[in-house]
Amino acid sequence: MSVFLTLLAALLATGACAYHRSSLRTWAIVAIITTLVVGLLVHAPVTMVILLIIELVIAVPLLLVDFRRRQISAPLLKLFAKVTPKLSETEQTALEAGTVGFEGELFSGKPDWHELLKQPKPELSVEEQAFMDGPVEELCGMIDDWQITHELADLPPNVWEFIKKNKFFGMIIPKQYGGLQFSALAHSAVLQKLSTMSATVSSTVAVPNSLGPAELLLHYGSDEQKDYYLPRLAVGEEIPCFALTGPYAGSDATSIPDVGIVCKQLVDGVETLGIRLTFDKRYITLAPVATVVGLAFRMYDPEHLLGDKDDLGISLALLPRSTPGLQIGRRHFPLNIPFQNGPVHGKDVFAPLSVLIGGPQMAGHGWRMLVEVLSVGRAISLPSNATGAMRASALATGTYARMRKQFGLAVARFEGVEEALARIGGLTYATTALSRATAAAVDRGEKPAVTSAIAKYHATEWARRIASDTMDVHGGKAVQLGPKNYAGRGWSSVPIAITVEGANIMTRSLMIFGQGAIRCHPYVLKEMQALLIGDRGEQLKTFDRLLFGHLGFGISNAVRSFAMGLTGSRIGDSAGDAYTRRYYRKLNRYSAALALCADVFMGVLGGKLKFKEKLSARLGDVLSYLYIASSMLKQYEDNGRPEADRPFLAWGFHECMWLIQNALDGAIRNFPVRPVAWLLRGLVFPFGRREVPPSDRLGRRVAALLTAPNEARDRLVEWVYRTPTPNNTVGRMNALLPDVIAAEPVDRKFGKALKAGQFKSHDYMDQLAEAEQAGVLNTSEAALLKRVREGVFEFISVDDFDTDELRAFKTRADA
Repeated sequence: MSVFLTLLAALLATGACAYHRSSLRTWAIVAIITTLVVGLLVHAPVTMVILLIIELVIAVPLLLVDFRRRQISAPLLKLFAKVTPKLSETEQTALEAGTVGFEGELFSGKPDWHELLKQPKPELSVEEQAFMDGPVEELCGMIDDWQITHELADLPPNVWEFIKKNKFFGMIIPKQYGGLQFSALAHSAVLQKLSTMSATVSSTVAVPNSLGPAELLLHYGSDEQKDYYLPRLAVGEEIPCFALTGPYAGSDATSIPDVGIVCKQLVDGVETLGIRLTFDKRYITLAPVATVVGLAFRMYDPEHLLGDKDDLGISLALLPRSTPGLQIGRRHFPLNIPFQNGPVHGKDVFAPLSVLIGGPQMAGHGWRMLVEVLSVGRAISLPSNATGAMRASALATGTYARMRKQFGLAVARFEGVEEALARIGGLTYATTALSRATAAAVDRGEKPAVTSAIAKYHATEWARRIASDTMDVHGGKAVQLGPKNYAGRGWSSVPIAITVEGANIMTRSLMIFGQGAIRCHPYVLKEMQALLIGDRGEQLKTFDRLLFGHLGFGISNAVRSFAMGLTGSRIGDSAGDAYTRRYYRKLNRYSAALALCADVFMGVLGGKLKFKEKLSARLGDVLSYLYIASSMLKQYEDNGRPEADRPFLAWGFHECMWLIQNALDGAIRNFPVRPVAWLLRGLVFPFGRREVPPSDRLGRRVAALLTAPNEARDRLVEWVYRTPTPNNTVGRMNALLPDVIAAEPVDRKFGKALKAGQFKSHDYMDQLAEAEQAGVLNTSEAALLKRVREGVFEFISVDDFDTDELRAFKTRADA
């Protein structure tokens, strides 16, 4: 027993130091003192001496820094340089382009929650709120999505004019150039509200404010280019598009075959130095109506007119629509969502060097420019459009499920529908927090490469799930297209968001963990950069410090993951209130588990992990759900910890924990080195998988919030266009909801009388009259049931058409 106690004490002392990330010196002192004291107290001198020898053999060489560097770090540096895969120039540029925010803390295994909670609450300025309440509200009132999608296949002229006049295309352009200079949060809010009325309108507004000429000009354009283009872009005098994707370069944008050859050509009798461009682009949003085309191509200088290099690299240019040889104007038709989108072609199109964004000195810098700008645009446009659509679905589906009755009950009362409503409410809450967090990161000056990929992937994937649930709950109402159908177009548009700005399969399997593991890890990128240090002495000194910091980091995460798994996340630092404290501790546990698994996977598989895309995808899922869960907690804190929001928060949080557990389990289960996988399973899941999905009881509470007016619901559907205008079916339906709820007890009373055979008529309105005459209902109750019956009939009705009308739609579409 004395031997066991001495060993246990030494292990506990070591584990405590690792858990708290004490220094090597501190561990040595604590371990030696603990061994001495316990060994003497329990009278185990032999065990004590053996443990002291082991501790000294470990501690002394490591504490002798010069010896450690020569005998341990130097050989490991050579091995590391040999096995580390060399980053391509493309990968290096991508890694250097972005910044790391709180996602770095989530990769640390020990997040500092105070860093998250001290970030300022994202809020619209007075000017931005006025824009939301004025021009955005007015524009929503003008939108007739049936007219746009089925009659015109375009925005009507008055909508185009209103968008230009009110500078919707200039939200990111500074005021000095005539733009609105809005925050990323305001940009997101505008897109969310517009997307609740029309995917076509929100896409049209999103593109000029996302990846496009304005953003590129702001960061890299010459003063002359900024002064000319930005004021014209702000007021819609110029309509921009950006041509990147082609038949042979989709997600792999670096392989674009489009070329520009530096050459001289006579222009109006003057020899001009320029570029002869040949390109074939497709899927270019706004291209059919664009007046200026941003173009990505690979630039070559075979005659060395600009320098010694033949291949200058990817470059970006701005071509006026009037450029001779530019073929533009034809349209694609993306799933009957008729935002302007089409191909751009050109063969041997000559343009002067002045068309290069930033001028000739920026030739070859196009990939860096794209990566830096894309991370910002991707953080706002698609997540915002998806969030707006989800919020609209939450409002519409919750309201419809309360109005629509079958078997004498509102369909919201059926558990199958309740399950769908719970998903809609919980995932919408999570996605609003996610899009809000990424917008806030942009407003803090970050270039969130990793979290923009997280936001794009998960917002659009969850929008797809919610669109499916919305269709299921609405049934035939959502299937029959027409002016009364507010759900069908959302369902049709979902694959578009899934595909663009980095296909979701690629984003999940390559980008999130692929960049996150290197960019967010506190040591990996620094260790790789240490290989580039020219001074051998300084290189060894830097690598030694990073190596042993990394080893301590890994040991600490193993201990933390195991300890928090053993205690069910009941120990450790935390934040928040009494309700959320346990949530922060769960995140601490899975942050340590992620960091541990990432280190082990990278250490064992090395460069091969790059090709284990399913493993990378699962670890990326863990990082994503950690980030989403922390975003929900931040949103809960920013909103003043409202008790009414707790069902939404709890559902979303438990769903994230369930998904994290499944992702870690899948990664460990499929890790190819089985003994390592067995060890990881013991450290990550010491008592097995204990997380469970949100309970039925919790789902019932979420569904109840969606189907009745309340403050939590109002916060959830913020920035949804709810004004009950003639063009806004959901707004009018929502306005009727209080009457629907008020009528329920009256309807039950009426139903009992009907079952009792008190009425002779078979017509509902005649039955109401009989009920009033018989004293079953008073005048106001009968009037209420009549008003609700007539109102609900409008919202459950569907459209029908004469065959010639449908032929007319086809004719217009073909035209």
